[in-house]
Amino acid sequence: MKENLIKDIFTEDQHRLARIAKALGHPVRIYILELLSRQSCCYSGDLSEELPIAKSTLSQHLKELKDAGLIQGEIEAPRIKYCLNRENWSEAQILFEKFWKE
Repeated sequence: MKENLIKDIFTEDQHRLARIAKALGHPVRIYILELLSRQSCCYSGDLSEELPIAKSTLSQHLKELKDAGLIQGEIEAPRIKYCLNRENWSEAQILFEKFWKE
């Protein structure tokens, strides 16, 4: 009962912003976003060469960003091509601007 009440007091924007903020909460994910913002797309193999972390760890970071909608992946067997989801990134910027103004 109490959990439903708590869910009801938060707006959809608050839920969305919290999800995005969680995805931004690790330096590796910030690095990935910065890298993708400077180029159109990047393959997961290129990212694993760029970052000194295990491929499984990289996959978890990519999954977090993808689940938040900040990046999108396209399978080009045997690789996956990742790009910024520019529409969702624009939405994130609007949500943050709105948050800072309130």
